[in-house]
Amino acid sequence: MEETRVAVLAIAVKDREKAMQVNEILHTYGQHIIARNGIPYQERGISIITVILDTTQDEVSTLSGKIGKLSEVEVKTSYLKV
Repeated sequence: MEETRVAVLAIAVKDREKAMQVNEILHTYGQHIIARNGIPYQERGISIITVILDTTQDEVSTLSGKIGKLSEVEVKTSYLKV
């Protein structure tokens, strides 16, 4: 069994219409999500979603890739050493 890691995803949704697609993707990984927070940043016209996961690096990469393929959505991933 592959070792799991704790990862933090920072997701910027530039088009509110894409938020539903992001949420659908996140829902499929719900069993790996420790915490999730979404904040509208009206001054910049974006929404920021932070997600903390505990899963394999492959799962994090797959999730990040699916979200990153959406237009008007940007995602960055960081791994914690715990």
